[in-house]
Amino acid sequence: MTQDRPVLGILLMLGFCVVAPLGDAVVKLLGTSVPVLVLLVMRFGIQALILVPIVISRGGLGWLRRSVIGWIALRTLLHMAAIAAMFTALKYLPLADAVAISFVMPFLMLLLGRFLLGEEVGMRRIIACLVGFGGTLMVVQPSFAEVGWPALWPLVVAVLFSLFMLVTRQIARGTDPIGLQAVSGAMAVVLLIPAWFLASALEVAPSDLAAVSAVDWGLLVSVGLMGTVAHLLMTWALRFAPAATLAPMQYLEIPLATVFGFLMFGDLPNLLASAGIAVTIGAGIYVVLREHAVARATTRLKEQAEAGLSRLTPPPEPAPAQAP
Repeated sequence: MTQDRPVLGILLMLGFCVVAPLGDAVVKLLGTSVPVLVLLVMRFGIQALILVPIVISRGGLGWLRRSVIGWIALRTLLHMAAIAAMFTALKYLPLADAVAISFVMPFLMLLLGRFLLGEEVGMRRIIACLVGFGGTLMVVQPSFAEVGWPALWPLVVAVLFSLFMLVTRQIARGTDPIGLQAVSGAMAVVLLIPAWFLASALEVAPSDLAAVSAVDWGLLVSVGLMGTVAHLLMTWALRFAPAATLAPMQYLEIPLATVFGFLMFGDLPNLLASAGIAVTIGAGIYVVLREHAVARATTRLKEQAEAGLSRLTPPPEPAPAQAP
């Protein structure tokens, strides 16, 4: 186990909160000139190219068991679909709006955990979820009025990423996080390259590389690098600081996305969307802190119960002496 170093963990999470929305901003720059399928191939291809050698240098895939391969494949499909949905959303929506709407994910995870995994969810957290949904709708409304149904793409992102996180939760124990990302990247490439050629042959989706300029190729490489670095920063942050300390910091992505959106595209949320972003952030942080409080209370009760049982259990009787 790595010793807790919360300051280092917080700095690494801050790095994630900068790199992730910056990567989304670059995707938005490329959205009108580069097909989504090409973006996906580059995003996961560079992830595999960086992480597979790291995994090999650390001893390979000794942790990989046959029983989790199916779960990893499902996780990879959900990850690909979620990123594709986010790339599509960024074609139509301001950066800050797309990121803010997708942050309905913590509320969806709480509810999915309740109904799919049978996890206990109190009334206060359910109310916070409803408030968070209300804030999200405040952000969706002006975007929907402007672009129509494409404004709902970030909600698709939130649903897919919620399912992605639930699957990750099922296989997290006993798997190496960097190895998991390497295997997922390699799986995605194996699935995407044939899909790319098939789409080109059937002309069912734009995948032509002839129109991709040298500048766009450089930006594509940066998208893959930033996506991989963002995941590594989050993974390393969680090794040095508790998840409860780091989770509220993820909401820094929204104001940073607002800054990048303004600097690169001149976009700013209107008054209603800004109020919705504030409501979503407040409700999300409350849910995270409440989850932390419930987890601490549960741990304390278990420790008290174990201590009580140890006091009630009589010491073992000494073994009878053996006759000489």
